[in-house]
Amino acid sequence: MDPFGLESVLMSYLRAIGWSVVAALGFSLGIGLAIKVFDWMSTDIDEWEEIKKGNTGVALIFIALIFSVAALVHKVI
Repeated sequence: MDPFGLESVLMSYLRAIGWSVVAALGFSLGIGLAIKVFDWMSTDIDEWEEIKKGNTGVALIFIALIFSVAALVHKVI
């Protein structure tokens, strides 16, 4: 098969799109699961209500959590 032929290029595009879908699913599941586990572990505070009230400290903790899980998922995928 010609590596620069149309069939090979289209197969590479399909492979790239497939990996993009896998990465998107991995990120969404990983971050969603991490936030849910963090919510279960911190039973004393209702984080979502604090964020609605404008508590930026809780929002920054969530942002740090999302970035750290995204970095881990990125390395895995």
